[in-house]
Amino acid sequence: MGEKKRIGLLTSGGDCAGLNAAIRAVVLHATGTYGWEVLGIREATNGLMSRPPDTTTFDLENVDRLLVTGGTVLGTTNKGNPFAFPLPDGTTKDLSQDIIDGYHSLGLDALIGIGGDGSLAILRKIAQQGGINLIGIPKTIDNDVGATEVSIGFDTATNIATEALDRLHFTAASHNRVMILEVMGRDAGHIALAAGIAGGADIILIPEIPYQMEKVCDKIRQRQNMGKNFCLVIVSEAVCTTTGDRVTQTRSFGEDRLGGIGQYLAEGIANQTGAETRVTFLGHIQRGGIPSPMDRLLATAFGVAAVDLIAEGKFDRMVAWQNRQVVDVPIEDAINTYRTVDPEETLVKTARGLGICLGD
Repeated sequence: MGEKKRIGLLTSGGDCAGLNAAIRAVVLHATGTYGWEVLGIREATNGLMSRPPDTTTFDLENVDRLLVTGGTVLGTTNKGNPFAFPLPDGTTKDLSQDIIDGYHSLGLDALIGIGGDGSLAILRKIAQQGGINLIGIPKTIDNDVGATEVSIGFDTATNIATEALDRLHFTAASHNRVMILEVMGRDAGHIALAAGIAGGADIILIPEIPYQMEKVCDKIRQRQNMGKNFCLVIVSEAVCTTTGDRVTQTRSFGEDRLGGIGQYLAEGIANQTGAETRVTFLGHIQRGGIPSPMDRLLATAFGVAAVDLIAEGKFDRMVAWQNRQVVDVPIEDAINTYRTVDPEETLVKTARGLGICLGD
């Protein structure tokens, strides 16, 4: 088994289905195969800022039921850049050295960070500054991390959006309505595109393909002329208005979040076609719940591969899924390449081949 190691493990950024499955795989492989100790770090890098660091020791027993558990038992955060951490008095402070000191105080040989592109970029900067042996595991429902074909959480989110379309189909047909489903996707339309095809949407709108309201309404009129007085529309939250403006909602503490493009479309469609419209906003429902079998498999494969990279002494790497296998790539490559929908990719061509309107 070689030298016994102590490794840290944290989840960072927004939660998604499959995080606990990855935690479980890391622990089972690291402790069961190599005989290492695994410390879970609570609340992402916040746990390393705490004094003493806020951790939990994992073993074969306490990860037994994690495979099907949603969220993350370690907790996570997507707020508070440690290089400009907000303080109660409104100022900010660079707390990156606190994280580095916390890592070294625990006697860790390596750190596995499960996160999206933003989290991995921050973790890598901290690792380079403080001599931390970092391995990354990609997770995001948006599926926008570079250098990997799929990230943990995307499949479950797509399944949930597809099920929503399935359910909306029947009420749309029953009431002769245009049903609009707004899904997540900060800057990428992967969820809308995949779920739209799988769920039989008539119109799919994604940020990568500019749309015209008239083209959208033409599709609805075309269906009306065929005697089909209902329509399913799925739209990514990142889609802009026809004037190029992003639709946001101001939340508590003055924070603006994407959301509302569905209602914008509903008003435009109703005004131009006379169709009765309804909007469903899935929001965080897409991030929660039991992970799909595919997300469990992907997370498990990623967790095992991440541990093996530590055993091989390969750091500053991210595990990735390419050509039906797990590979490892430089973290720098993953965070420098943002994975959006290619307008010429297979699923876009598939949608067009089915007669689905993409708004252009």
